[in-house]
Amino acid sequence: MMLGNLTFEQMETRAGIVFPKELKAYMKERQQENASNIKSGKWHCFDIPFMLVCGDREVATEIYKHLKPLTSNFKQQMQIGIQN
Repeated sequence: MMLGNLTFEQMETRAGIVFPKELKAYMKERQQENASNIKSGKWHCFDIPFMLVCGDREVATEIYKHLKPLTSNFKQQMQIGIQN
């Protein structure tokens, strides 16, 4: 069971980092509020577990590319997955 619908601002607070401006702009246009069937080109972040689910590999890869340099600063682990 997965719960929550975090915005990128809430994700920043939970992770203890500040997302790069380019990533915020990218993510702002692509958040999907509904957790069911994440569409291609969209993402949804769950609170429990702390997991970002992307609708396709392209979105997951783009977000990961921006977050990877910040991973040593994360105060909590966040998973990134792709919905089948």
